[in-house]
Amino acid sequence: MSAFPAVSFQQISQILELTDQLDISREVIEIPLSPDRPGAVRRLANGKIEIVVDADVPFTQWLPTVSQKVLALVTEESSSD
Repeated sequence: MSAFPAVSFQQISQILELTDQLDISREVIEIPLSPDRPGAVRRLANGKIEIVVDADVPFTQWLPTVSQKVLALVTEESSSD
């Protein structure tokens, strides 16, 4: 069973604040409302970045890892251009 049943508005806001600090448009971010095992940060086929909250890791521990994963994704993509 997940630590929480759904991603809250407050948690979504915290994720978006983080991506704002990375200067990534909110238009390219997708955050599913259901957490999953494991959480993930990945590029979707439509070019958007999907951020899936981890169902097993407490949100406050998981959130700091998101910026590293988003930066790695964006850096990987820009180096392949």
